Amino acid sequence: MSRIIAASLIFVLFTVAGILISERVQTSEIAAEEGADVAEVGAHNGRVLRDGDFAVELAIFERGVPPEYRVWVTNKGKPLDPQLVDITVQLTRLGGKKERVGFEPDQDFLRGNTVIREPHSFVVMLEARYQGKKYQWEYESFEGRTRIEPEIAESMGITTAVAGPAILRETTKVYGRLVVDPVRIREVRARFDGTVDSVRVELGERVSRGQPIIGINSNENLKTYTINSPIEGVVLERNANPGEQTDGRNLIVIADDGALLAELEVFPATRSRIQRGDTVWLRPRGTEKIVEGVIRQIDPVIRPNQSSTIRVSLQAPAEGLASGMFVAGNIQVAEYQVALAVKRSALQSYRDFTVVYAQVGDQYEVRMLELGREGGEWVEVLGGLEPGTRYVSENSYVIKADIEKSGAAHHH
Repeated sequence: MSRIIAASLIFVLFTVAGILISERVQTSEIAAEEGADVAEVGAHNGRVLRDGDFAVELAIFERGVPPEYRVWVTNKGKPLDPQLVDITVQLTRLGGKKERVGFEPDQDFLRGNTVIREPHSFVVMLEARYQGKKYQWEYESFEGRTRIEPEIAESMGITTAVAGPAILRETTKVYGRLVVDPVRIREVRARFDGTVDSVRVELGERVSRGQPIIGINSNENLKTYTINSPIEGVVLERNANPGEQTDGRNLIVIADDGALLAELEVFPATRSRIQRGDTVWLRPRGTEKIVEGVIRQIDPVIRPNQSSTIRVSLQAPAEGLASGMFVAGNIQVAEYQVALAVKRSALQSYRDFTVVYAQVGDQYEVRMLELGREGGEWVEVLGGLEPGTRYVSENSYVIKADIEKSGAAHHH
């Protein structure tokens, strides 16, 4: 019942937050319809900026080359020789960082001298000089960016982290089951053969160390002596009943059921990468519990199916666990220190990129990533994100959905 109530509350929370965000987007759309300027698009699919008869078209060109700015200039509707015009562009990115782009004539246009890195989201200020006159324009060209009020972000569970160095732990998946540690099993026999006089425990009964468990009438002196439990544990086998002869056999088998280890199967590709002392994380089937262990032994025998058995000692008491439980394990096979990493939970898709969303104040903006190695919850970042950037680490899909809803598309 509590799960149903919790799920209902989460649904209501996300619905309300979605309405608030939707209202914000709709408000901006209404404002646009009521008088905001609509950008003019030129023949080269760029933005046209006009001042009287003088006009420039600024476009990002990225067909077959890294993204670069190109400019075409006209006066009274006629193309101008690019040699006669000086153009500079200043880009101001989220957070206030500025980038300057210079231009050189190339055929019938001016080509920018700087690669325009993703995301193409910034405030653009263009300055042009022609025949001693200065022209200047400024406009917003945003993509993959949205604004969410802090109260809404908190209510939707948006969590952030700071990108920086991390330790990546590479793991491999294995499967097996829990068993009682063989060194904690005791097979109880009669020291002097005779007749079983009494058995004081039942199969499955828990016993304490020193507890009387069986009485034997000795064949040598016909006197009865008592055998006590050598350990605390559970009776796994009861092989004796009153009146039977002991005959040197196992009468009672007791196991310390709290002393469990995992027997896992590994195959050659994995076996060659592990060694004694490696860390293993185990998840017993049917539970959410994670149990840490250490490889104690690697069986030297290869079975017919080409697997080997490894035995893993548990690092903590096996509360709630039992012998015979199936487990899935992750064995750490390598460890890397990397200069920059983000949490795997932060990653989203955007166009053809894998991205995270950077946060600056109440604004969030996409960052296209070049990724490297993966390990555990971390993914190495090789490019596209500056160290120290605060990014959305949990529930980043909320940001993605809001950006897609607001239509912050890839345009220039």
